[in-house]
Amino acid sequence: MPSYYELLEVAPTASADEIKRAFRREIARYHPDKVQHLGKEFQEIAAVKAAELTQAYKTLSDETLRAEYDELPASGAAPVHQPSAPPAPDVRPPPPAAARRPEAERAPEPVPPSGASVFHQERAGASDLVQKATIARFRQVLGTEFGRYEEAPLAGFQVTCVPKPAFFSMKFPPRVLGRFVPQVDATAITETWAMAARMKKDKQRDLCVFVLGPAVASPRELATAIAEQRQKPMPAGGKLVMVPVNTRTWAAHVPQDAPPVVKSLLTRLKSSA
Repeated sequence: MPSYYELLEVAPTASADEIKRAFRREIARYHPDKVQHLGKEFQEIAAVKAAELTQAYKTLSDETLRAEYDELPASGAAPVHQPSAPPAPDVRPPPPAAARRPEAERAPEPVPPSGASVFHQERAGASDLVQKATIARFRQVLGTEFGRYEEAPLAGFQVTCVPKPAFFSMKFPPRVLGRFVPQVDATAITETWAMAARMKKDKQRDLCVFVLGPAVASPRELATAIAEQRQKPMPAGGKLVMVPVNTRTWAAHVPQDAPPVVKSLLTRLKSSA
């Protein structure tokens, strides 16, 4: 399990004020008001995470408890007051001869990915929760905007929305793709554009692509990347509109020629936050 310091993303030497600020920052991500529109599963995960953060804060904000915690092994187990005992001798029999292979022939121990740790795995789980919550909100907004819609799965996208035209209307609403990425930058724009270009051709509809992520590059970098991609032909037919979105604030980089439905969807996303 990650240590209390890792949960709060502070150094072991952090001051009381730094710990308090870190707790307020982290606990806000799992506040019931922010997950009440999600499914029961997500609400339960958020509740567990909030409880872990609260326990970490209570321990590290109390001088006595923190001192006891700092004396614990790195496992982060609860403090147990008992006299230390010398380690038991290793009395296991030696391995069979077949197992005593030369060092060079032994299979290497499994090594976690570069930079990986239990803490990183925990953060990856939290990131997965954020992604699922973001996609769930995006789907909810699409349903509110279009009513029922069809999905045409496309590799690389969590959402592929093909709305049906309004009754007695000959105008087809644009198709909408949604992709969640950790970092919305020039690389993500280039990759997403290439994947969206594989969408089935439909000259009657524009294609609005929302690139959603909690970290977003500068407007200048995004505008430059989109301008470069727009110089390429669009094999999927119609116009492709790329919309980078910051999922922390729901602020977006909206192209001037974006159809009205883009602004409508963004307004709904902000209002549901």
